[in-house]
Amino acid sequence: MLVGVGRIGRWIDNFSSRHGGVAELSVSAGALHGLASDGSTFAARLPFDRAYEGPADPVAFAAAAEPPADWGVLLVRKGGFAVARLHGTEITASKVGKRHVQGKTKAGGWSQQRFARRRDNQARTAMAAADEHAARILDHLDGPLVYGGIEDARPEDTVLLPGHVPDPRREVLNKAILDAQAVHFSVINAEDR
Repeated sequence: MLVGVGRIGRWIDNFSSRHGGVAELSVSAGALHGLASDGSTFAARLPFDRAYEGPADPVAFAAAAEPPADWGVLLVRKGGFAVARLHGTEITASKVGKRHVQGKTKAGGWSQQRFARRRDNQARTAMAAADEHAARILDHLDGPLVYGGIEDARPEDTVLLPGHVPDPRREVLNKAILDAQAVHFSVINAEDR
């Protein structure tokens, strides 16, 4: 589950109260781990694929989870894109765009091939627009780039956004920005072992 940086302490407190207290906090494999009195465990991983190497302390972990000063988000689907540049939690530049890409047709023979070529050309035009805006907005990006969408369009050295990315719209971009900054908690309850 994804948890915002401001809710980390409260999440750990709630875990503790549900499982009879946290008996032990530790750091291993780049994550903060907790062991509850009832045998349940959690692992918390920092956003942006960063490894945590600090003390076994929720406050220090939350400080390490803060977003970098300069980072970006790029979402690409066949008919649309969304790109944003951020300074910490503030969006400094963004663009959401959509291009028409014709759906599949049930026609056969020459018509099917003609529609497939048209669809491919429309998709290429949409990708070129996404590339152009991404290059402009993300120029000289110093921090990580979080990517979601079509795997073939994924730039190198990007952090993959967890989950499925719907057609990029402003609200989808805003959610992707929040998800990219969130800490990933995984829990194993004692009764599930």
